[in-house]
Amino acid sequence: PRSDPAIREAVASLASSDLLVIVAGLTVPGHYRGGTPLSLTELQSIVRRTSAQSTFGGPIRHGYTLTGGTAALPWFPASPNVPSHSPAALSPALLAPGNLEDFVAAWLDGAPLPPPQPDDPYRSLATLAPAGAELVRQHPDFPHVIVEIETARGCERSVHCSFCTEGLLGSARFRPMEDIVAEIEALYASGVRHFRLGKQPNLFAWPGRRSVAGEPIPAPVEVERLYRAIRRAAPELRTLHLDNVNPGFVSAFPDQCVEIAGTIASLNTPGDVAALGLESADSAVLAANSLKATPRQTLEAIRILNRAGAHRSGPSLPHLLPGVNLLYGLPGETAATYERNFAFLFEVAAEGLLLRRINVRQVMAFPGTPLHDLSGGAPPRINKQRFQKWKQRIQEEIERPMLRRVAPVGTVLSGLVTEFHDGDVTFGRQLASYPLLVGLPLRLPLRSVLDVVVVDHGYRSVTALPFPIPINSLPDKALAALPGIGKKRAARLVAARPFRTVEEALAALDEPAVLAPYVGLLCLGPAA
Repeated sequence: PRSDPAIREAVASLASSDLLVIVAGLTVPGHYRGGTPLSLTELQSIVRRTSAQSTFGGPIRHGYTLTGGTAALPWFPASPNVPSHSPAALSPALLAPGNLEDFVAAWLDGAPLPPPQPDDPYRSLATLAPAGAELVRQHPDFPHVIVEIETARGCERSVHCSFCTEGLLGSARFRPMEDIVAEIEALYASGVRHFRLGKQPNLFAWPGRRSVAGEPIPAPVEVERLYRAIRRAAPELRTLHLDNVNPGFVSAFPDQCVEIAGTIASLNTPGDVAALGLESADSAVLAANSLKATPRQTLEAIRILNRAGAHRSGPSLPHLLPGVNLLYGLPGETAATYERNFAFLFEVAAEGLLLRRINVRQVMAFPGTPLHDLSGGAPPRINKQRFQKWKQRIQEEIERPMLRRVAPVGTVLSGLVTEFHDGDVTFGRQLASYPLLVGLPLRLPLRSVLDVVVVDHGYRSVTALPFPIPINSLPDKALAALPGIGKKRAARLVAARPFRTVEEALAALDEPAVLAPYVGLLCLGPAA
């Protein structure tokens, strides 16, 4: 937490720096448990406290907002009256000119900033990323961190989605395999074991191969080379996940993309999610916002990813499943949009397909995007009551039943890190892309790492117990969480302990059959 004395001391130490580089901001709304983005007030406070040369980079260069359904505040407002809560109050001069990595490299060399080279945006990062890898040790949660590895910049599409800031970066430029692997190797040497290949709108388009006509095409062999090289560079990694995939691209190249998905699912770690940006199943919204895929294309992409990645390693989560992003507040949206989006999700579920995650959010409008121009900089128009109503319906009728299929009772989640307490319940998550929130009905030390087994489901979270389940030492409240046990049977088990065999535990119950499904999950000693 920000009140932690160690964090306050670390922030105070920035005052003695020569160069202060702040990577901040976000372009997608979200709810954060492990930490929250810097607020504008905090940024202003940090800059005021230091005499160092300061510069900003990252998503904040596109504008500032932390909330869905809003218009981002610009660095260069049209009005000369700059409010204190605007990023312009920080001085636009603090924005790194051009490429942030080029600016830092030039500053370190005492050289003038080189002219931009759009065709080679990674020239400086190739050196800086491995050199700076050891900084990860200063993260307050280290070694319990997952590091996102940039694989591309910009978008491979010639026409961009109205709301997306990737189009502001121009045509896609893909990071070379050697650079990606070198950064992972350096991070691994510094103690990192959890990685996500991200910072791109479509990993399946890596490394940027084009057809004779100039259209982006998949390169399955290259993707396999990348994943195998990562496995060699980080042989004992514990997480290897990805982020975004373009469903239109997947459906356009089904044979190559099922091969890519199969490669990833064989070389990643369980629980991986390919987030698909459907955004809307309403054809009017799709046309008005130049969205990347139709509902039919997205459905086909979901089928392909299920076919290639829905297998499990024993009782684990599936290796690779799709997620679906839905975005509200886009031009062309009506009350019917909500119905069409729900109908699409219902069709996916009715077909027996699996979705690991459904992300329902409100759009953010950033200066320079078509959405911002269409709205004249005004906040997106969203009927909040309607949004909440349909979001709740998706949670109740789609997400919870889907979660029961994706992570049924008996699913083992390895490497859970405990994060916070709520009464006698300990909550934690795996280090992963879009990890499940897990509640354990007992108090455990925070920052503990353990394997757990799923015993019940919420809408977007699960209840779990330590795995294997230590039946001789768990408190009665935790034992009661097992389906079919409940308070009375848990009390009978506690009264009859210790058990020397699992058969003794079964015999202690009035109906041994209720415990029988979990025999393979039990242990007589402490959980491993």
